[in-house]
Amino acid sequence: MGVVEWIIIAIIIALLVNRFMPVKGITNINVEEAKNKMKDKNVQFIDVRTPGEYKANHQKRFKNYPLFNLTKDLSSLDREKEVVVICQSGMRSTKAAKLLKKNGFSQVYNVQGGMSSWR
Repeated sequence: MGVVEWIIIAIIIALLVNRFMPVKGITNINVEEAKNKMKDKNVQFIDVRTPGEYKANHQKRFKNYPLFNLTKDLSSLDREKEVVVICQSGMRSTKAAKLLKKNGFSQVYNVQGGMSSWR
């Protein structure tokens, strides 16, 4: 293998590691832990699914902030309060949690398994 192939392999590995490594300050929680947080009135709950997905099935405390619009909606969220993020499976909420963290939100929780795990 030549140098170019090794560089390409290294880049692919770096991208995969970056995508799946937990980000500092983001805590993955399960559905039960999310339900427990719902008792706290100071916690913000955001659902980053599409409006159609949200309308079809959502939990009361979660407000819909679709991932594709989240950057525009950041000003309506309180950076000082905890944020619990959910989507359908946990993939989009992971992206949203990283975005929140990069934008100064200190306590971000990602619901693993998303709405698919909610019972």
